[in-house]
Amino acid sequence: MNESKRKNDFFGTLRQDFRELKEYFLSESQKSRLEGMSKLKQSLYLTGWLIKILYQKLTRVRQILLIVGIAALFIGNNSGNSSHLIGGAILLFIIMLEIKDKLLARDELLAGRAVQNALLPERSPVIPGWDVWLFTRPANDVGGDLVDYMKINENRFGFSLGDVAGKGLAAALFMAKLQATIRAIAPDYSSLAELAQKINRIFCRDGLPNRFASLIYLELKAGENTVRLINAGHLPPLPVENGVIGEMQKGGPALGLMKNAEYSEKALSLEPGNLLFIYSDGLTEARNEKGEFYGLHYVKEILSSTNHLSAAEVGEKIVTKVDRFIGDAQRYDDLSLMVLKRI
Repeated sequence: MNESKRKNDFFGTLRQDFRELKEYFLSESQKSRLEGMSKLKQSLYLTGWLIKILYQKLTRVRQILLIVGIAALFIGNNSGNSSHLIGGAILLFIIMLEIKDKLLARDELLAGRAVQNALLPERSPVIPGWDVWLFTRPANDVGGDLVDYMKINENRFGFSLGDVAGKGLAAALFMAKLQATIRAIAPDYSSLAELAQKINRIFCRDGLPNRFASLIYLELKAGENTVRLINAGHLPPLPVENGVIGEMQKGGPALGLMKNAEYSEKALSLEPGNLLFIYSDGLTEARNEKGEFYGLHYVKEILSSTNHLSAAEVGEKIVTKVDRFIGDAQRYDDLSLMVLKRI
């Protein structure tokens, strides 16, 4: 790597870190106020807000230590004694404590991610008559998207793609519960509508306030054209037949919102060469550094010319395009995709 490349990476990382600082610490009203300010005023306000917020995030003991450390620095610089060394040591001690807390939390998240990865499929399934590609990538250390499949019997296969409201560990735990529930009861239901109603009642009964999940659950059989599915508050899948992208109706409410919600099963027939594309909002709501959304336009361009591509080639092409669009911008949402191609 040459020197200019290293400099670009260095300053690019700094810009990204600074954007994430603003995104994480500032409220929406503070961000709106900054937009109408001059550059100098922005710098002053932003510095003041960040210092105040960072101070408030410290524990009470660390707040006191910070005040003592800063006071010792000023006294030492003005009087010429060695108290500035004590002040520097106190500030270094606070930084070490904060790094320790972060590393502990990081270790817990990494352990959570390892558990989550163990729950998700290691590879896409091999099903006679079908070419299947599954993909999920969390925006953070752990994600709230569900991508899963199970072999119900020799010919019957079930697939799930869900999106839990929220991010982080809480969303990941909710996702694990959703996955376990589907795996436990789906084999006992021939009606997908009744299955969705049962899952919804479970989450309305056992779920947390303001916590819900959207879900596409579908089943197919080896060597057959028909795909049966239910949609609980998720983005409608995109069927592609001979390069023509179809539209499917919206489904019922998301799981965990309404106890007596009703769902209807849909059936779709795919001839050889045609496919069904299912995705999470991490695809359409991906943003670049200008704040522009990716949307579905570029996705549909790829899907309209998929006859000669395998399911994996279709999916990987979409992921490459969206990654190129996002660039160095922060990733706000998990990205999950499913391509089911009849062969």
